[in-house]
Amino acid sequence: MPEVKFRHLDDEKWQEVRAIELPTGRVSVREKWLEFSDKCLSLYAKWDPGMMIHKHGHNSEHVVYVLGGSMTCGDVECTPGMHITLEKGATFGPFVAGPDGVELADIQEEVQRQEDAARPDPQQDEQQRPDAANLGGGHRLGGHEKLEVC
Repeated sequence: MPEVKFRHLDDEKWQEVRAIELPTGRVSVREKWLEFSDKCLSLYAKWDPGMMIHKHGHNSEHVVYVLGGSMTCGDVECTPGMHITLEKGATFGPFVAGPDGVELADIQEEVQRQEDAARPDPQQDEQQRPDAANLGGGHRLGGHEKLEVC
């Protein structure tokens, strides 16, 4: 039966999902996952100043909304109030967090975990089954996966 769910940001734990070393030190992306199901991923993210993520795509519709700080997405400066829509299969980035970092709301639909996507469907014949090569690969991000299509 359909239900209404309520979750408060203050009740969720931070998950570090990416980190890199810069000449100035280690920087990372931390997320609080508010909804994480096969239907939707909804999260709040904080990126440290200078954090970078390469150009990539997702195997779902994806919306990013800048709440605070700033970042660049490719050549576009994204400041508070910027709304980014990524259609399924499109790519965006690279991303670079601004001098004060960036805070984001991020929503993706139809989240498909890599291990689920790569698991053969007994109803499909061998040639129709998805595998990591034709899914574009994926990488583990602190407990959840994002499928890269680039």
